[in-house]
Amino acid sequence: MATGRTHRPATRSRGIPEATVARLPLYLRALTGLSERSVPTVSSEELAAAAGVNSAKLRKDFSYLGSYGTRGVGYDVEYLVYQISRELGLTQDWPVVIVGIGNLGAALANYGGFASRGFRVAALIDADPAMAGKPVAGMPVQHTDDLEKIISDNGVSIGVIATPAGAAQQVCDRLVAAGVTSILNFAPTVLSVPEGVDVRKVDLSIELQILAFHEQRKAGEEAAVAEAAAAAVMPPVRATGHGRKGPDGDMPAVMPA
Repeated sequence: MATGRTHRPATRSRGIPEATVARLPLYLRALTGLSERSVPTVSSEELAAAAGVNSAKLRKDFSYLGSYGTRGVGYDVEYLVYQISRELGLTQDWPVVIVGIGNLGAALANYGGFASRGFRVAALIDADPAMAGKPVAGMPVQHTDDLEKIISDNGVSIGVIATPAGAAQQVCDRLVAAGVTSILNFAPTVLSVPEGVDVRKVDLSIELQILAFHEQRKAGEEAAVAEAAAAAVMPPVRATGHGRKGPDGDMPAVMPA
C-alpha cells in the first residue's frame, strides 16, 4: 500500500487555491453524510448549505476540480466523494504519529475518525519513561528515544504534536529531521519550520477567546437595544414657569407632562 512518504496530493501542482483546499474537507464531510443516507445527487445550493458556504463559492471551488453539475440534476454524490478524496490524497494510506500522550494525545489516539478518513495511527510516542509500553487505544506507547526509528520504519510524513508548549519546538525539530513534512500542532505555541514543511495549528484556547469576544459583543448590543427601548418609553418632560429662584430670577422647574 502506498504511504504518505512517496505519494503527495496533486492540489498544489494543479493550482488549486489554498482557500479552496481548506473548504474541500467541509464538502467531503457533507457529501459523506449524503452518501450514508443513499442520496444519489445534490444541488449546489443544498450542498453549500450543508457545508456552510454560499453556492457561488462552491461552484467556483468545484470548477478547479474540473467538476461541473448537470443542470436540473445537480452533482453526483458518489463521484464527488471519490473526486475530492483523491484530491485530498485520501485514497491512499497516511501513517501518522502522535507525540505527547497526555489527556489530549490519548483522546486523539482514541478518535475513531482517523481510519475512515485515510489516516492510520502508526505510533504513539511520549517522553515519560513510565508511559513506555502502556497501552493507549490498543497500542503500546513508545519512548521518544526511538522517534527517528519509528518515523523511518513506518514511512511517516505526518506528525501530530500534543506536547506541552515548552517541548513542542524540540519535538518538531526532531520530526522534521527524521523526514516528517507535515505537522498538526496542538501545543499552544508557534512552531518554526523550514521551507517545505507544512504546519496546521489547532489552539482551543484561541478559539474560545474568539467566541468570548463575540459573546461580549452580543451582550453589548443587547444592552444597547435595551437602553434604547427604555428611553423610548420614558415620558417626555416639559418646563413650567414655577421653580426656585436663581441668581438671575426664576429657575424653571422640570416637571413630567
